[in-house]
Amino acid sequence: MKSYDVIIIGTGQATGTILGRLLELGRSVAIIESDKTGGSCVNWGCTPTKTLIASSRVAHVVHRAHEFGIGISKQSTNFPKVMERVNQIRNSGSEGFSEWLEKSVDYYRGFGSFIDPHTIAIDSGQQIHGEQIIIHTGTRSRAIDVEGIEKVDWLDNKGILALDSLPDHLMIIGGSYIALEFGQAFRRLGSRVTILESSPYLIPREDEEVSEIAREIVEEEGITCLTSASVKAVEKESDRQIKISVFHTEKDKSISGSHLLVAVGRIPNTDGLNLERAGVKTDKKGFIQVDDQCRTSVDHIFALGDVNGKGAFTHTSVHDGQVFLSMLNGGNRKISDRNITYALYIDPPLARVGMTEKQVRDAKIPYLVGRKEMASVSRAREKDETQGMIKVLVDKRDDTLLGAAVFGVGGDEVIGMLALLMQGELPYHVLQETVIPHPTVGELIPWVFDGLGEPSFEDE
Repeated sequence: MKSYDVIIIGTGQATGTILGRLLELGRSVAIIESDKTGGSCVNWGCTPTKTLIASSRVAHVVHRAHEFGIGISKQSTNFPKVMERVNQIRNSGSEGFSEWLEKSVDYYRGFGSFIDPHTIAIDSGQQIHGEQIIIHTGTRSRAIDVEGIEKVDWLDNKGILALDSLPDHLMIIGGSYIALEFGQAFRRLGSRVTILESSPYLIPREDEEVSEIAREIVEEEGITCLTSASVKAVEKESDRQIKISVFHTEKDKSISGSHLLVAVGRIPNTDGLNLERAGVKTDKKGFIQVDDQCRTSVDHIFALGDVNGKGAFTHTSVHDGQVFLSMLNGGNRKISDRNITYALYIDPPLARVGMTEKQVRDAKIPYLVGRKEMASVSRAREKDETQGMIKVLVDKRDDTLLGAAVFGVGGDEVIGMLALLMQGELPYHVLQETVIPHPTVGELIPWVFDGLGEPSFEDE
């Protein structure tokens, strides 16, 4: 049996983060992957979805060209060409990562599972020994427990990126990130889109006003959104038609479409790893329990990325890798020290850092709130992209930032400025004293703090 200093199960973004340093330290490394190299981000997440969204944005801009004084005689969508571009970009990323791994480490293709705390069996028949083992197996789409679902060819985030023709009518069960990004993209490319969300709000984790803005944006583009919608059953009406039975507005309804995307959350890829043989503990949802340095219940076994339930983004996986490297170097970086930053890539994007207003109220923290509509931002008006708002929440006790949302053009880039303010635990006055170029969206951020005030009755 071959032995290694480190075995890594999975090739997500944390693997790329830590591998270079492990090799610099002279560690012998084995990597196991049962699917495409690069994990979700490269193959079915950030890279392909943002490439698809880029194509859909071009379609949207062309559609609006007359508003800018530009005449377009004809517009059409070549969906196979759109997907050819998506596949070219994601495949190049995966293939490049594969080449690096194959040159640098022993790269095992297959499914790995524990025999004991130090031994991994690969379904190709091999067994290998590791002094240290890192689990980086990510998550996958959660199925929905609805009558008839097993008889319908429903799509998840992987399946929808394998389509070779544009859906006539895409129905989506679930709101929030995956649903809204794919929904808007396919609508702009020419599909009819219906979104069914069980919560009263389209993005349940966000403040109500933010969720309502998102709803207005996608509905203006022709997407049908049904909230407080309870899906009762699905069935195949024909080879090209799926029917959903739903209870909505106190009535039973049915909706028919050509394709069904299920986007109701994700579950960890821990089943099949035989974690019990290694003594690795999970929570009730199957996520691996870790300490502040990503160490599991077994000292030499670590879990990085989505599989540990401490984050659900590429950047949190990368940070997990940085925390692990800090531990190797005797440092003290911790998972709990990070402020979660994320973006929802509809157009315009919604970017968030820290707490929502509801979370601040629930925590009973005394706070001030500041807002500015994107319509008042010169850069947004110049681009004629004035939907959205900027919102900041400040701790009354020390003037530090508790959370912020930048919902509008450039928000996904601007949020970094506010994330830095939070990470440094700096009072908001520091940002007000910073000179920021004009004309940008970011230059308005300091002025949002000028409008800080007590939460209004409507905010409560």
